[in-house]
Amino acid sequence: MVDTVRSTFLNLPEAKQEKILDAALAEFADKSYEQASVNVMVSACGIAKGSLYQYFKDKKGIFLYVFDLAVSRVRRTLVKVKEETAGEEFFTRLEKSLLAGVDFIRRHPRIYNLYLKILFDQRVPERERLLTAVRRFAADYLGSLVRQGVARGEIRADLPEHTVIFLLDALFDRFLQATCVPAFDVTLNLEKADEREIRERIGELVGILRSGLAA
Repeated sequence: MVDTVRSTFLNLPEAKQEKILDAALAEFADKSYEQASVNVMVSACGIAKGSLYQYFKDKKGIFLYVFDLAVSRVRRTLVKVKEETAGEEFFTRLEKSLLAGVDFIRRHPRIYNLYLKILFDQRVPERERLLTAVRRFAADYLGSLVRQGVARGEIRADLPEHTVIFLLDALFDRFLQATCVPAFDVTLNLEKADEREIRERIGELVGILRSGLAA
């Protein structure tokens, strides 16, 4: 993150930083990377274009900084879930993690849309590194839950850990995509589902996991 931003930006008042970053996030999340306009960003936050280049080296630098901040917000959310559910059993923690993911997307739709842009737009700069960072974080988070579940005797110890983590990561990623992209969901109808329906679908999925993973 340090390489993408200049100290002049970090020295700005927090409110001004947020205004600039909100404008950049909106532009990158609503358009493709190539279509995103620095002119629109500066107009939206009320600064001169030259000022923005005093804060960031270029458009790529702005994009990478926004990505890093988005990931840090997701990380804080899931770390909080992990801490708050530390005393609960493995499958309950999975349910609450998925619920937290859905809640985060609905409160921060542009952050998730930014992830989808990176996922499907091959022209995004450093795309492979960014996607690897997302998947690595997901694997680390789920891996910690799996290892604790095994240690507590809540899930089977005979299953290959890396395969269980892959399965959970795939389910989480696919479920969250289905909640906001209608074309990705032709079975569960999650996009317009209310909280009760979301909880029911998550309960069904975790119930199937329980039948195969529980000790």
